[in-house]
Amino acid sequence: MVFSSLLFLFAFLTPQLLIYFLFRETRARNIVLLVFSLIFYAWGGPKYLILLVGEAFFSWYIARAIAGCRFKQTRRLWMILECVLLLGLLGVFKYTGFFLNNLKIVTGWPQEVPTIILPIGISFYTFQLISYVADVYRGEVDAQDCYYKVLLYASLFHQCIAGPIVRYKTVADEIEERRITLKDFSDGIRRFAVGLAKKAILANGCAAIADKMLPEGIAALSAAPSLNIYIGVFCYMLQIYLDFSAYSDMAIGMGRMVGFHYLENFNYPYTAKSVQDFWRRWHISLSTFFRDYVYIPLGGSRKGAFRTYVNLFIVWFLTGMWHGASWNFILWGLYFFVFLTLERLFLGKALEKTWGIIGHIYTLIVVFFGWALFKFTDFASLTAVLKGLFFSGHPLYGPETLSVLKQNLFFLIIAVIGVFPVGKALRDALRKNGKKSGNRLILRSVYITDMLTPVVLLVLSVLALVGNSYNPFLYFQF
Repeated sequence: MVFSSLLFLFAFLTPQLLIYFLFRETRARNIVLLVFSLIFYAWGGPKYLILLVGEAFFSWYIARAIAGCRFKQTRRLWMILECVLLLGLLGVFKYTGFFLNNLKIVTGWPQEVPTIILPIGISFYTFQLISYVADVYRGEVDAQDCYYKVLLYASLFHQCIAGPIVRYKTVADEIEERRITLKDFSDGIRRFAVGLAKKAILANGCAAIADKMLPEGIAALSAAPSLNIYIGVFCYMLQIYLDFSAYSDMAIGMGRMVGFHYLENFNYPYTAKSVQDFWRRWHISLSTFFRDYVYIPLGGSRKGAFRTYVNLFIVWFLTGMWHGASWNFILWGLYFFVFLTLERLFLGKALEKTWGIIGHIYTLIVVFFGWALFKFTDFASLTAVLKGLFFSGHPLYGPETLSVLKQNLFFLIIAVIGVFPVGKALRDALRKNGKKSGNRLILRSVYITDMLTPVVLLVLSVLALVGNSYNPFLYFQF
């Protein structure tokens, strides 16, 4: 079950909200959220629910043991045990096939590599539980006495698919007691509607174009015109942001509807003026997790230049590996490590002395080629795409190149606008101007637009989901 499905919208989310608001006490509402969250996880395979419940229980116990222990060495052993068990389980489910496949290539053993299904959300709840126990270990939060509240924190269905990675200290007080204002609820609906439209209309539309321009199979990719490949990777670049940020928008919106205030996870990363700036804006919860729980504990930048770059290498190796069990993801992480290192050495200062537009163009080019690495898991396909991007052995364009552009130009313009803060800037400017001038007409128009936008977006999104390939922007062709 995914957020951008009619099943989720009408058979899961709507009943969950209706039942949730039948109760007024936080404890009863927590139970409702917990039950629905466990149903959500069980939908992907009931047996994997045992894994989630077990890891949450283990982390709850370890956190209490750490909180009740006076000896630093014993506390450290408990923390190590937490990391070994949870990361070990994550490794078994996510990386067993990857390691065995590579072992088979080198040694010929094993003859058959087992297929292990990845439990839904395991990467996210593993990191959340480790961060909870680590924060208790550091003394930054108190250990939770009630097991079901730790389970609720780990299993909240809002953020299990694509984040954000929620820290316990962010929601600790709201798990205990929370109030839901009309503004919170309306803001939550609006944020959810924006995220759903991003996914159902824009991201899915970009994915359709990317799939058409980047056909499956080495032979097809090798014969694809270079402009087709550029259009395909560009659309994938739009798709992956719209997709990931859409799920974060929907998670933040659903949390707001029931009184949780999750932190922002994306901050218009394609406006960045350096690669470092890009990673301050992209998947913020993941970047801060690796910073706070890997980079800084390793010593950060406090132990000299060489150690700093070793720590950065480890962080970006793990960042790539976290995204998937394939060498292309590891290369993708190390690719960004190279540019971040160059920026720390000299490139960052050089960019500061130039116009901002130069840094922006440089960043978009680096990220563009990075997404080509990210998309293709086999090196033969990746090689064919890179040859096309560098115009090596590929025709420049083909019969369908201009046809696809003509059919989708208006849609692509809307998609590009969607990845920049154009709408937000316009809305804020109108509101500011209306307040400053006292123009009630402007203020009312902003208010009416805020009310109508979620309704319009929800209707368009449902139509897109019903029709699968339906896209309202495709009616505008040049």
